[in-house]
Amino acid sequence: MRFGACPREREVTEMLGRGQWPQGCGDEIRAHVAGCRSCRELVLVRHAFGHERMQAAGEARLDSPGAIWWRAQLRRRNAAIERIGRPLLGAQIFALAVCLVAAIVYVLWMTRRGFDWLAWLGELPRALHLGALVPGSLSDSPWTIWLGLSAGALVALTGGLLALLKSEKR
Repeated sequence: MRFGACPREREVTEMLGRGQWPQGCGDEIRAHVAGCRSCRELVLVRHAFGHERMQAAGEARLDSPGAIWWRAQLRRRNAAIERIGRPLLGAQIFALAVCLVAAIVYVLWMTRRGFDWLAWLGELPRALHLGALVPGSLSDSPWTIWLGLSAGALVALTGGLLALLKSEKR
């Protein structure tokens, strides 16, 4: 027992804890609480905290089940996108590594042949028999063939880029 505490404080605390105050107690305890400052303050504080607790419990609202379901679906979709993105990143890194290795092999191969880097370019249309695709008057120059092939590649790449941009807007 603490110094200056009321000897009936414990009894009042138990009644408050059981919810029997003031209906379930006798006139003697009510008269004591009315005359004892310590017990009166105890009752006042417990009632104030009890009232606030009940009010706070009444204000606690859960989100609607639809909103909870929507958030769960969003979380699941984002996790699936992240799982799909990991192998794609790996494939991109692999493709970059293959391109770098091919470029290094090409540079090494060209340094062994000499420093005439574009000498094979003029021979390629003849080696691939691409002259048959070009009219006779234009087939004399290998650069016209390369110009046509470059224009075709540019058209194909532009179409692929436009399709990619359109699919990402959705």
